[in-house]
Amino acid sequence: MAVAGTNMTMYNGQIFALLGHNGAGKTTTISMLTGLLEANSGRAEVRGIDIFNNMDEFRKNLGICPQHDVLFEFLTVREHLELFSAFKGKTGDHIKAEVEKMIQDLDLASVGDQISKTLSGGQKRKLSVGIALIGDSKIVLLDEPSSGMDTTSRRRLWEMLKG
Repeated sequence: MAVAGTNMTMYNGQIFALLGHNGAGKTTTISMLTGLLEANSGRAEVRGIDIFNNMDEFRKNLGICPQHDVLFEFLTVREHLELFSAFKGKTGDHIKAEVEKMIQDLDLASVGDQISKTLSGGQKRKLSVGIALIGDSKIVLLDEPSSGMDTTSRRRLWEMLKG
């Protein structure tokens, strides 16, 4: 599959959305941008990084929330966030503070110590978004981030992303 090219400049704090009907290639495009699928042509540059040739460098700045939740069923909400914050190079008190803030921001305080397999679909989705955002991610790719969330949670998520 090839990437259709376009020139676009994005600035800090901007949100860009891929819109299209089912089967249009939105998830496939995200999969190519994150290296899950290989693009056989085209070029993508983010923050001055040619991502197809420097995927490891790109991933240092990247947070991903895939279309389907990918969680460790026997880790708690807190443990997931701690783990992914550590993956991003954070340590000690920074991890603890960041995890607690993320749990509050995503309204997961009541389930912070529950293992993920016991969470509702909306709570799992919130956790997946939190994993993408944790660790000071500079670029965040969210594939259907609010699916399964109630209206209040969706609104809160969009306000958090805009803020």
